[in-house]
This record gives sequence, structure tokens and C-alpha cells, in this order.
Amino acid sequence: MKLFLKLTIVLIPLMLLYGCTKEGEGGTATIQGKVFRVNHDDDNYSMRADTMAAAKEDVFIVYGDDIVYGDDTETGEDGTYRFKYLTPGTYTIYAYSELASGEKVAEMKTVELKRGETLTVEDIFIHRGKAYGTSMIRGQVWAQWFDKNGVIGTSEAYEQRVYLMRLGENYHIKDTRVGYDGYYYFQKLEPDTYVICVYGQTSDEIPVPYYDTVTIEKTDTIYDANPMTIPLKA
Repeated sequence: MKLFLKLTIVLIPLMLLYGCTKEGEGGTATIQGKVFRVNHDDDNYSMRADTMAAAKEDVFIVYGDDIVYGDDTETGEDGTYRFKYLTPGTYTIYAYSELASGEKVAEMKTVELKRGETLTVEDIFIHRGKAYGTSMIRGQVWAQWFDKNGVIGTSEAYEQRVYLMRLGENYHIKDTRVGYDGYYYFQKLEPDTYVICVYGQTSDEIPVPYYDTVTIEKTDTIYDANPMTIPLKA
């Protein structure tokens, strides 16, 4: 009877300790996965992004509900990572995207890990590039050419300068020129309401502003402005 009591006293704490094992190292399970980098380059007027394996990127793991990461590793040349010798429980894996402003955003995946399991996490996609987290305004300007006898024709307003302002402000923040196809582009814009301004001419060659307003609500989107036709002296 005494022996039974002694064994019970010893075994109960061990069983409680075993049943309450915290997430972290000291186990036989493994978490692995792959990270892809999505590149958002500027001067890409279609806003198409290139995706490739993210080599040499830092990947972090959070144990359970800890408020800081417990370990980190670096991806291989093929974008793969691995955390070994883990106990069962809940884990959060993340890597960082980076906005054009330099702000970092964690791309996270949370998983439940079993004892002795090798668990492959869903792919993580991180975003990089000067155009990431921004949008674009695209528009077209036509010139209605005139001389002393009146209108003589219409064509693309090639090389005409276009200005961009925020609504309510009296100064422009960007300017560009109309391309040979009549289109202009303003890149790397954050959500806001913008005013587009381009100048035509009176018969006395006095500059006259023409306006359009575009509201950007979402990032990584192309917004089309209304086509504009301006009178210009030939």
C-alpha cells in the first residue's frame, strides 16, 4: 500500500507535466513549408506581378499564444523552410511583406501540430516592390486641333503635360506627359480622391484647365479616368 502511494505521488505530477507540455522545442514533430515572393515593380503599366521562390527570406514561428516569436530560420534557394523537434500544439508561422512606404506586414499561417507529425504549411506569399500596396490612374487625352478657320482635326494629345492633385489642394503632387497612344499614367498612388488637370487653349492661345476626379478606394488596382478632349492651336 505504501509503495502504491509513493508511486502515485511520483506519477501524478509526471502525468500532469506530460499532459500540459507547452508548444516549443523538445518534441519529435516538424513544421515545413515554402515562401514565394511576389514582385510589384513600378513602370509596369499592367500592374502584373512576378512570383518566384523566396530565397534567403526570414521566417518566424510563434509558440502557442506567445506574444513574441520563439525561433526563426532562413529559406533555402527554393524558398523552403523547416522547424524541427517541436512538441504538439498550436503554432503560427509568418514572413514579412513590405509596402512601398517601408512598412512591414506579417503574412501568417496558424496550424495545429500533432505528436511526431511532419506538417506542411500552406504556401506563404510575401509582397515586395515599389508599387506594392498602391494603385494607378490611367487616362487618355485627345487634342482637337484648330486654326483661324476653325477645327481641323482630332488626334492623341502627344506630349501634353498632365497634372495630379489631391482633392481640396491647390498644388500638384505629380505630373506626367501624354504618350504617343494618347494615354497617361500616374503610379504608386495611395487610396484618396485625386484631381487630374490638363490645359487646353482658347483661340487667343490662353491656357484653360480641364479637370477630372478619380477616387482610389483599393490598392493594387488600375483606375481609369474619363477621356478628355482639349482644344489646341495647330
